[in-house]
Parts: sequence; structure tokens; C-alpha cells
Amino acid sequence: MAKAQINPGRARWLEVLGVSMPLCLSYIPIGLACGILLHAAGFNFIMILIVSIVVFSGGAQFILASLLTINAPLSSIFLTLFFLELRYALLGSSLSKYIKSESQHFIWLFAVSMNDENYAINYLKFATDKKWTPKDALMVEHYSLISWSVANMVGGLIGSAISINLEVVDFALTALFLYMIVMQVQSHLTLLISILSAVLAVVFMVLTKSIIGVIIATLIASFVGFLIENTVRRRSKHPESNWFLTKLFRPKITRTTVEDQQERRQLAEVKKQLEAQEQSQDK
Repeated sequence: MAKAQINPGRARWLEVLGVSMPLCLSYIPIGLACGILLHAAGFNFIMILIVSIVVFSGGAQFILASLLTINAPLSSIFLTLFFLELRYALLGSSLSKYIKSESQHFIWLFAVSMNDENYAINYLKFATDKKWTPKDALMVEHYSLISWSVANMVGGLIGSAISINLEVVDFALTALFLYMIVMQVQSHLTLLISILSAVLAVVFMVLTKSIIGVIIATLIASFVGFLIENTVRRRSKHPESNWFLTKLFRPKITRTTVEDQQERRQLAEVKKQLEAQEQSQDK
């Protein structure tokens, strides 16, 4: 008997769906939680759907729910979300070379559908798969958007059926960003800037008595981090071995990342060049 094939016609949309499926499935639990918290913050079913499509960012939607529960002013909400989502300008620029030949309408649709996770998939596929096209990348974004929106709506329905303590919103938001900080802390410099931003956030929130203090603290800490890294890279002969830029101890499972392997190769090449220069000078 012939075995049944999942994609006998090699339909491209089905192949792209297979690539996107792990991401779509991972959105279900966090999307449900986000929908529940948005409902607790006062959003109805339709508004949750609109926010999930327009914002399409887990971190931004969690922040939105948190700020609304504490009755933060609209200006603070806008500025907070603006600076949080500003990273997409950098992410999008790294993909621009792959979609620059497309129409303006396509680029606009691609830009508004992008988030961190589908960006990672598309960047990897563009870099490793010559057959990956902008249309495939757009399908990945739409599959992830559909999965996220459906999970948000289901979460909103669950939230309407059960009562949620609003204190859970603050706890979920704090846990989310603690996780993001832990995953981003790779060097002594990032650890110091994280501590500095936390201290500055407390100081400026006390002074301003508003969430705007967090934005001020973030800008100052980011600028200080940029100055330190820029100074070290310009004045140090071996910046990667400088204390500020050396990596912190990480669990063994994270020691074999692609970035670490590339960095080790670069350091090995630099070491060989220095040894060759020393040998030529001795001769």
C-alpha cells in the first residue's frame, strides 16, 4: 500500500506553514495569557482582536495591559510603547536588502506584520536558503499573526468567563521582562547597564512620580552603555578581551551558539596574526 503524503504536490504555502508551525504553536500559551490580561485591563473581544493585529507584540501588549490597570496617562503609554518598539527599525533594516526589489505596498505590509520571532525565522532562512523568497517571508509573518491573534481572542473569551486578580498583570509583566533581561545579559557591560537602568528608574520615578521616569532612565542608561562600548572599542587594542566586553559565565547549553563560535574563530585568527607578527619581528 502506498503511504499517504502530507504535501504530495509540494505546495509552497504548506512548506512555509511547516517552517512556521513551531513558532505558531509557541504563541498559544503566551497569547492566551496576554488575552486574559487584556480582558482584565478592560478590553472587550473586538478590541483584543484589533490590538493583537495592530500592535502584534507580546511585550508591548503586556505593558499596555499593565499601564492601563494603573491608569497611566496616554502620553506615558505612547512613549513607552514607542521606545519599546523602536528596535524594529534596526531589525527591519537588516532584512531590507532581501525585499528591496518588492513594491512599496509589499514592504509596508511586511513591515507592519514583523515581530521578533518571525524576524528571526526569516533572517535565518534568507541567510541559509537560496530558495527563500520575500513572499515566503510574508507568509511566515501572516501565519504567526493569525496564530497570535486567535490565541489572544481565545484568551479574551477565557478572561470573560473567569475572574482575574489584576495583581497578576504586574506579576506577569515583571516575570516577562526579567526573563528578557536574563537572556540579554551576556557581558559585564550589559550587566552593569541593567543594574544602572534599574537604579535610575527608581530615582526618576520618584522624582517624576510617573512612568515617564522609566523612559528617562532607559535613555540615559542606553547612552552610557553606548559611550562605554564605543570608548573601549576605539582605545583598546584588544576590545573583546576588555573586562567590560568579556562574556559572563553562562550555562554550558548556551556556550555553543553561532555567535560564540564566530567570535572564537575571530579571536583565533587575531591570535595567529599576532604570533606571526611577533615571529617576523624576531627574525
